[in-house]
Amino acid sequence: MTIPLKAYRDVPQAPLRGTLVLDTMNYYPQRDGEIAELEDESTTTSELLAAHLPESAVVKVFNNIYVGHLGSLGRPSGAPDRSALAIAGDDPTAKQTVSRLLDEIGFDTLDLGPLAEGWRTQRDTSAYGTPYAADPADWSAGGRQVTAEELSEAAQRAQRYRDQ
Repeated sequence: MTIPLKAYRDVPQAPLRGTLVLDTMNYYPQRDGEIAELEDESTTTSELLAAHLPESAVVKVFNNIYVGHLGSLGRPSGAPDRSALAIAGDDPTAKQTVSRLLDEIGFDTLDLGPLAEGWRTQRDTSAYGTPYAADPADWSAGGRQVTAEELSEAAQRAQRYRDQ
């Protein structure tokens, strides 16, 4: 699901019933308009999508890395310079499937836990974009490898907006 978050309610439910939905969305109030539940941080973007798609398994993934880095940072399994990507989800089987996909495209997995923990990689957190950027001022510049340990540390440093 790679659409502006403001359009998530327009996603048809029936065709996605029983499927795995990869949620790559992020909330940008200037683009999406203010969404009260996200402003007060009582839920996450992925939890909103999961509530809209109750018969789908939603996994948050790919939301914190620049698309160009996906093609340049992948490495074979076991490579010492292999990067990791974070996931969050409520369905263990769905998360296993996403972890296999990440492995196939050259990334280790950092499991953040349930969808409620997906906020740790949202915009403006320490785990959003900049860990992979060789030049944090320009995300589209060359990427740098980020291990699961480094990404975990960045996710643990993440602060909710209300605490910043």
